[in-house]
Amino acid sequence: MESDVDLPCPTCKKEGSLKLLSMSSEIPYFGEHTQITLSCEHCGMRQTDFIPSEERGALSFSLSIGKVEHLQARVVRGSSGTVRIPELDLEVSPGTQSTGYVSNVEGVVNRFIDIIRMMMRQIRTEIEDGNDEAEQNLEKLFQLEMALMALAKGELLGDLSLEILDPKGHSIIGHDDAVKKELSADEVDLLDPGPAPIIMSSEDVE
Repeated sequence: MESDVDLPCPTCKKEGSLKLLSMSSEIPYFGEHTQITLSCEHCGMRQTDFIPSEERGALSFSLSIGKVEHLQARVVRGSSGTVRIPELDLEVSPGTQSTGYVSNVEGVVNRFIDIIRMMMRQIRTEIEDGNDEAEQNLEKLFQLEMALMALAKGELLGDLSLEILDPKGHSIIGHDDAVKKELSADEVDLLDPGPAPIIMSSEDVE
């Protein structure tokens, strides 16, 4: 169902440009949920989140990637989810424009690779500008890229894990081997809460 949202776009501030699309479905391990997408016809802003039918509370999921099949485990990352590969000290926190997605473990690893490659391109520019320290950073990123590429190919099994921590409980790693844990208030306080909720009141979707 698509409806107009009587609010200015949070990105470009344009009035009357927001559309809200909601669709209910079921995802294995995640259960029945509503996928909500807010988009702006003016600037192209797009934000997606996944709202479970039942309140889940603050949760974390972790999966030690010890089998090739783990790479195909379903991942639902809500807009408030923080994603980590702790053994490599890698973390992607949600920002104010964070959006949710459905993927698998391999897809999440590839997202990390894309981010690292983007950073490498930026550092190469700094090296060309004469920044000597940037070369050391480039080497570190290269090593991370190699490790992640090996993981995506089914190597390094048992050495690395994937974690998702979500203060709203809108994220999950869908596999029987994934470990689910409730987050304490102190753990939640350390997490980035992500963007403001897509729906501010029931009037927004009328």
